[in-house]
Amino acid sequence: MKTAFLIAVTLALSAIGPAMAEERIHITSEWGDVTAELADNPATRKLVQMLPVTIEMGDHLRQEKTGNLPAPLPPVTRQQDFAKGTLGLWGPDHFVIYYRAGRVPPPGIIILGHVTGDVSIFDRPGSITVRVERMNH
Repeated sequence: MKTAFLIAVTLALSAIGPAMAEERIHITSEWGDVTAELADNPATRKLVQMLPVTIEMGDHLRQEKTGNLPAPLPPVTRQQDFAKGTLGLWGPDHFVIYYRAGRVPPPGIIILGHVTGDVSIFDRPGSITVRVERMNH
């Protein structure tokens, strides 16, 4: 069981894809803030164009915070496994911060990137407002 979990996490991390040319975002909230590196795909490029955004996020299944973006992002390849710290997109505008590892049902999620900070700040029940901004290079 432990081996299967490690394989799933490794696959999820490897599927994130190459990061954009050092494209990073800053996610701030009253619970703390984190930095994330974005994957290089059409969805993340569109996300960067809409930043900064403020998102009202609720807790879902005690594994993730979810909230709606102001506009949909383009569809790209989806996957079902995710690691702790994965930034994803469930529906066309449904932004997700995973604070635990796991698996989602089909059709899966679009991987937007991965948090490089302590994502456990979001591991508490309740809603939170986050601000997502592009980091200066």
